[in-house]
Amino acid sequence: MQGKHLYEYAVVRVVPRVEREEFVNVGVILYCKSLRFLETKFHINHERIHAFSDAVDCDEISHHLNAFREISLALPGSGPIGALDAAARFRWLTATRSTVVQCSKVHPGFCEDAATTLEELFQKLVL
Repeated sequence: MQGKHLYEYAVVRVVPRVEREEFVNVGVILYCKSLRFLETKFHINHERIHAFSDAVDCDEISHHLNAFREISLALPGSGPIGALDAAARFRWLTATRSTVVQCSKVHPGFCEDAATTLEELFQKLVL
């Protein structure tokens, strides 16, 4: 498997009504240690989310998802979590939680190019 790099990913979901456990996939977060890659990609489908609950504020969801992106990229202003190393940021972002924005379990795979793999997963699992 020369040229293949181990990566981990999780699907980011919006759970409009946590008590019902119904969700809409809105993004993917991918971490590859050997390529020093940690990025997220999102798309909010308002109609799908509102089909579960009209009470969901998609602007607020967008704000939370942008925070995910900022932390994953360790951008200035991403707070103390954004200051952690990439592995710790990935583990923090994918930790189990009971909120409107949640992640699936973490799944492994092998890739040659992490950015291409992120795009492929995003197309397959979100769009």
